[in-house]
Amino acid sequence: MLVRLMYASRAAKPMDPEELAAILRQCRLENPKQGITGLLCNSDGLFLQVLEGGRTAVNRLYNRIVADPRHTDVTLLNYEEIGERRFAGWAMGQVQLSRLNPALLLKYSETATLDPYAVSGQAAAALFEELVATAAVMCQN
Repeated sequence: MLVRLMYASRAAKPMDPEELAAILRQCRLENPKQGITGLLCNSDGLFLQVLEGGRTAVNRLYNRIVADPRHTDVTLLNYEEIGERRFAGWAMGQVQLSRLNPALLLKYSETATLDPYAVSGQAAAALFEELVATAAVMCQN
């Protein structure tokens, strides 16, 4: 059974671009082995991520993320059973916030700043759908 899980978290300490790149490389190496696909959005220490795959594999990965000391305030935004993957093309895609139109953020939130804690899980999911549709995603696998 396939599931889609979306969560938000904050970096426990500032993360430089090289650290983030290393995490993404590890995800792109390990996630395919577990049948996990997804998308990551990071802005100023805030993370918004969607994971798709088998229920057991996604739950196991989410539990590791919750326990990871690099994350704080891990909050589950959405969890659902799905018939098909939406992000099947990415072992772990990354949203290019520099290419993001602020009006898109305003469509789903009070301000043009990414704050996954201030929007519903449904709004965050709709934002991800538009990010894919507008090609604001890089690092496809």
